[in-house]
Amino acid sequence: MAGEERTIGSERIYDGKIVSLRCDTVELNNQRYAKREIVEHEGGVAVLALDPQGKIFFVKQFRVAVGKEMLELPAGLVEHDEMPMDAAARELEEETGQRPGKVNFLLECYTSPGFSTEKIHLFLAEDLTSTEQNLDDDEEVEVYRYSLEEALKLIQLGEIVDAKTIVGILTLAQEGRRHDK
Repeated sequence: MAGEERTIGSERIYDGKIVSLRCDTVELNNQRYAKREIVEHEGGVAVLALDPQGKIFFVKQFRVAVGKEMLELPAGLVEHDEMPMDAAARELEEETGQRPGKVNFLLECYTSPGFSTEKIHLFLAEDLTSTEQNLDDDEEVEVYRYSLEEALKLIQLGEIVDAKTIVGILTLAQEGRRHDK
């Protein structure tokens, strides 16, 4: 059975705008010690936004970390003193030009708990009103819409490889199966 690790020391390595890095020394159950590199991240939101025909809004943008364009759900950071639901509505409108009339919490998940504290809050947005895209100065995104069936196929084809997007699509598919019963 896995045991709890007790942190006995922590060294701050880097403090950045979006992430910080620390190296923790932990004591294991067998009185051995190990190092754990931890990326600290305040977390973010992702939005499954559905148009009146049930199509899902996606954004495509180049991600330097992986060196390619990624098709993703609209997403972003939660700003200081902002509620995740408000951040979801804001990010959706900024990235896609769609203002939600209704936003519902679906789930939260850790993106990579082996080394990161990042948690994503996933929301469902409906009753959309078209407004204007309001991208940050350093953002370049293209907006796409796909049906759930098309999105599932894009996962199978390896065209959607972003974890939060896959979780969102599979959650929507599971919700649909529950309602069909």
